[in-house]
Amino acid sequence: MMQTTVGWHVELEFQEDDTHTRAAAMVRLPDGSEVRTHGHATRHHTDPNQPRVGEEIAAARALNELAMQMLTKAHTEIDAASGRTSHPIHV
Repeated sequence: MMQTTVGWHVELEFQEDDTHTRAAAMVRLPDGSEVRTHGHATRHHTDPNQPRVGEEIAAARALNELAMQMLTKAHTEIDAASGRTSHPIHV
């Protein structure tokens, strides 16, 4: 039996200043729909300026929110296809 390989591409973009980092995450699904989320990080004034660390934190928060939205989307689709309320999907 042949298996189909599917790839999803997640894009991350950042906006930064001296104390704030914002990340935007987006995944485009094979049906053409998109799920978009945001994450942020704030540098404490006593911490050294390390932009990569801010990016990592903001990205992790955006990706975590992306995961939660994907679980909600899947849960909604399961309910729609089955015609009943299914058990919550936990991480």
